[in-house]
Amino acid sequence: MSVKRTGRRALRWLVVVLWMGAIFYLSAQADLPHHPEAALDVVIKKLAHVTEYGVLVALAWWAWRDGHDVASWRAFLFAFGLAALYAISDEAHQYFVPGRNPQPVDVGFDVLGSALSVLLIRRVFHIAEVRRAR
Repeated sequence: MSVKRTGRRALRWLVVVLWMGAIFYLSAQADLPHHPEAALDVVIKKLAHVTEYGVLVALAWWAWRDGHDVASWRAFLFAFGLAALYAISDEAHQYFVPGRNPQPVDVGFDVLGSALSVLLIRRVFHIAEVRRAR
């Protein structure tokens, strides 16, 4: 493996670790900003869970795929599994943060975001394959 390729792979994984660090940082906050409308606050926070873990899957897939078949199920399963395990550990982490409570339903929203990200990436590759076949 060339030094250039190794450096590129390390940079990709650094981006994944930095995103995971951002998630950890937000989870370590005792009190996040709230929307004055309680129902809207819940919707915003659940969408944030879906988005942050959707991005994590996309980044992990991007880092993994370097040197592998980009559309392989192994890459998607790895990225999805990493995100799901991190979601569980994130909620466990919140148990130790004063003012925060772990909520298993949040893991569900994290996994939903992860699954949607896998489906979106797969869809994009399917569309690209169809266009190439024309």
